[in-house]
Parts: sequence; C-alpha cells; structure tokens
Amino acid sequence: QIQLAESGGGLVQAGGSLTLSCTGSGLTLSRYNIGWFRQAPGKEREFVAVLRRNGGYMHYADSVEGRFAISKDNAKNTVSLLMNALKPEDTALYFCAAGSQVMSAVRESEMYAHWGQGTQVTVSS
Repeated sequence: QIQLAESGGGLVQAGGSLTLSCTGSGLTLSRYNIGWFRQAPGKEREFVAVLRRNGGYMHYADSVEGRFAISKDNAKNTVSLLMNALKPEDTALYFCAAGSQVMSAVRESEMYAHWGQGTQVTVSS
C-alpha cells in the first residue's frame, strides 16, 4: 500500500524555522516528483515547491523562494522542506505529494497521484 506521511509541523513565531518531512512507504520517493503544497483556510491549495524525480532539480513558488529549501534522504526514503524566515501568511496545512508528470506540470496539484494527510504549520505574528 502506497502511503505518504508528513511530519514536523507546529506553531512557530514569525521569523522562525520549521522542517517538514515527507516519508514514503510502498514507493521509492526518488522515482517520483515530490511536491509540497499548502492550503490555508478559505483558500485554494497552492504549489510551494517540488523536487524532480531522479535528479536534483528543484523549483519554488515565488512566495517562498529564498526562504524554503528542499532536501532528500534516499536512505530514509524521505524528502524534507526546510522553512526559514516564516511569515504569518505561511500558515496553512502542508501536504506532500508524489507524481510522475512531465516537468511542465509539476506545479499542478491534479497531476500528483499520491498525497499525504498534511501537517499544520501556524506562524504567529
């Protein structure tokens, strides 16, 4: 059974840092595009970042560029999202997802086949 599990969310003050992790079971994450998305209350799910499969290409939303960074640990079958300089507007439920789509579609949530349950990030001002 394929499962993705996010962890690492929590409450942090503005300017602080958190690291989210996405651990896979039943699939090898390095063989998939691993995307991070977030959804704030009353808003649509939005793309945050992606790590392309089988390589090191990473892409970030403009709103997090320079503050967030993706890393991977193939031995642990985990992809992490390091979030620095957090802002109150980063508050959301964060999801990781796995997909096999072409590079031009890595920002599109509907192109990901497998999703985790999400982990809450709350940034206080």
